[in-house]
Amino acid sequence: MLNLPNILSLLRIALIPVLVGLYFLPHGSAPVWATIVFVIAAITDWFDGYLARKWQQTSPFGAFIDPVADKLIVAVALVLILYKTSEWYILIPVVIIIGREITISALREWMAELGQRNAVKVSYVGKLKTTFQMISIACLIFYKPLFGLPTFEIGVVLLYFAAALTISSMFSYLKAAWPMLVSKG
Repeated sequence: MLNLPNILSLLRIALIPVLVGLYFLPHGSAPVWATIVFVIAAITDWFDGYLARKWQQTSPFGAFIDPVADKLIVAVALVLILYKTSEWYILIPVVIIIGREITISALREWMAELGQRNAVKVSYVGKLKTTFQMISIACLIFYKPLFGLPTFEIGVVLLYFAAALTISSMFSYLKAAWPMLVSKG
């Protein structure tokens, strides 16, 4: 049960209070440290799945804890960003992304009960969405310009790309599950 991929997923969960604590530190370097913690979490998101497949260490626990860790760190980071910048243009993609995550998690759970989990497995669009989402969140946490680049504004644009991909991937998953959703049996 406890192998390196699962430990990396658990590390993502353990980094959540660290992220929150650093985010609210009343110090000028707090956004830098919070961004570093989030980037470490994002890297472990990619790395744990890669290692589990490469080392053939996939497990039921890993299949459970990996998406939970992903959704928790993303949802907490988005709420932190919304707390700091409570504007409609941040709220809209945050609601879309969190709403999609809840919907697809419920859909996957239901499909698994039907023995059809593979009908809603992660797609390329889902992986692309995650990439845009992680980069945008890191930019939004960092907030300040970096090397003259408007990091926050770049983060907002990427967040909207992530939200668009979120909607697209959600419709793909719902389309794949639709025959089971409307069946009478």
